[in-house]
Amino acid sequence: QVQLVESGGGLVQAGGSLRLSCTISGRTFSIYAMGWFRQAPGKERESVAAITWSAFSTTYYADSVKGRFTISRDKAKNTVYLQMNSLKPEDTALYYCAAKRTGWGTTPREFDYWGQGTQVTVSS
Repeated sequence: QVQLVESGGGLVQAGGSLRLSCTISGRTFSIYAMGWFRQAPGKERESVAAITWSAFSTTYYADSVKGRFTISRDKAKNTVYLQMNSLKPEDTALYYCAAKRTGWGTTPREFDYWGQGTQVTVSS
């Protein structure tokens, strides 16, 4: 099993920045990829960014966040980060961290383990 705990959410004004963290525990050796997802009220959960857990880093970004968000990982700390810059009110959502056991993937249904989420609210 893998356990995930997100932190770093909060309230920020449009144009501001936040850094989300996801601390991983348990069978980390079984992880192939990590991802960040978000869900706004009344909307489906959507992909934000993903990164491979191995030494060779492959990344994915949703078009809506390209150039503004950066995903990174620190294997020594068992932590994945999401640096969010130039935040917009439409980025307001509950942000989830997730882990995938095998193979690359970017959609929510492909991920196996999920955290409880951290709320990000961007005011205009």
